[in-house]
Amino acid sequence: MYVPMLLNDFLDRAVKLYGSKKAVINTDGREYTYSELNERVNQLSHGLQSLGVQKGDRVAYLAPNTLEMLEGFYGVFQTGAIMVPLNTRLTPEDYLFILNHSETKILVCDQELYHQIAPIREKLQTVESVLIHYADETCEDINYDQWLSRFSSNRFDRPEMDEQDVCSLLYTSGTTGNPKGVMLTHRNNYFHALSVQHHLRVSDKDTLLHILPMFHVNGWGSPFYYTANGATQVMLRKIVPETIMDLVQKHKVSVMHMAPTVLNGLLQYYDQKKPTFDHDVRIVIAGSAPAPAFVTKVEEEIGWEFIQVYGMTESSPLSLFSPIRPHLEDLTKEQKYRLKAKAGIQMIGCEVKVVNDLGDEVAWNGQEIGEVITRSNSVMKGYWKNEQATMETIQDGWLHTGDMGTVDEYGTIEIVDRKKDIIISGGENISSIEVEGVLYEHPSILEAAVVALPHEKWGETPHAFVVVKEGVALTEEEVIQFSRSKLAHFKAVTGVTFVDELPKTASGKIQKIHLRNQKWEESGKSKDGRFVN
Repeated sequence: MYVPMLLNDFLDRAVKLYGSKKAVINTDGREYTYSELNERVNQLSHGLQSLGVQKGDRVAYLAPNTLEMLEGFYGVFQTGAIMVPLNTRLTPEDYLFILNHSETKILVCDQELYHQIAPIREKLQTVESVLIHYADETCEDINYDQWLSRFSSNRFDRPEMDEQDVCSLLYTSGTTGNPKGVMLTHRNNYFHALSVQHHLRVSDKDTLLHILPMFHVNGWGSPFYYTANGATQVMLRKIVPETIMDLVQKHKVSVMHMAPTVLNGLLQYYDQKKPTFDHDVRIVIAGSAPAPAFVTKVEEEIGWEFIQVYGMTESSPLSLFSPIRPHLEDLTKEQKYRLKAKAGIQMIGCEVKVVNDLGDEVAWNGQEIGEVITRSNSVMKGYWKNEQATMETIQDGWLHTGDMGTVDEYGTIEIVDRKKDIIISGGENISSIEVEGVLYEHPSILEAAVVALPHEKWGETPHAFVVVKEGVALTEEEVIQFSRSKLAHFKAVTGVTFVDELPKTASGKIQKIHLRNQKWEESGKSKDGRFVN
């Protein structure tokens, strides 16, 4: 008998087996069991139905990590509608494009973020109702709490659904042109959850602190596999190192997902305050590869377990992780930390390889660079209303990630750069990530990003944007000489720009495109070599 894989199965399981267990600790201190969470989810589904929401309609959410954001996934899915989580750090014009392009019917927005919607409110073409979380006295739309309380918490009669139905529509950052809407199905997210929960060792004993925004590929799918396992989920409205450390201690948080820049902030806080922890904690890091020195500090000084992962929105998202396999236990500590800093090996259910321009796999020598491609049940259905982009990204069943990598002798993949971020100097390929890793070893550097800068002789060379730690002084020449002492000279930075902060996405990733475009425009060229006005 065919039984479709639907995401509401996860909450159903938690209610059945962990109904009286603490499910959510909200940002305002309210706590709910899984049974109580399910009651709110049912109220939400009944409420959305009263607003005319039907299977296939789009319901957009603009909210930080809160109870209301979490219950939104299950409440929306239960109606057969499609969740459209919105990046909280976009511009009003970005929201205008996404809401109109997705043909969103209902918008749910946190009061704190409504100022981003107000300027474009009259230009929304399909939005029929706006619900406001934590509404204040200025709210002229539907007060979410008051509205929710009107509806029954009894079981919601779900429409017939199939696992191939789209459940989430996630818009990419759109650094070049308009953002693209990634269509993820119930099947995509379900298979992803089954694989990832195994590799991250998720259990009912876990307490997760939601650091990574849930709009970001559903917070790497965490609302699904932590719910399925009956874990306790602690909400975090804003990323503040002191708050994070306090919550870890107060609630005995056992696992956190975050971007490297967030980890860097926690390491700086640790250096200043030296908090102590009397329980096991593991952190899951995705994004640009951290320097091995970060791994060392996390594991040896703080005492947390470090797990590097890799993925992208289009693959639901994770496909690689970085364990130390048993047959590699005899490696030196330094070699192990180096391995743990890499993207890793493929997860169960994923096939991942690195190929050259001819489509052949690169040698396992840690030197030959190729593009990372993957195929699995978690690869997206396609881009919303964009067949051309879908065909360009998925070829012969393989998702082409646009990330460049190498494979070492152990079969471990290391991401060396995005295709567009590879620096080609004198015919040599230079990984900006490798250069950044070296700069992070400098005791005075807080953050660093490396981009290609035009060079008359070599075509382009590495240029560093550096944030210096508070209270210390650093010169451009010191940074250049430090990089030359650690790298082959053709890889060393040739110039440095000191900045107060680096531009970042809402998930904490550094936006190199803004830094690169600034410098190339100053030179009169764009990165592809064309002159600009």
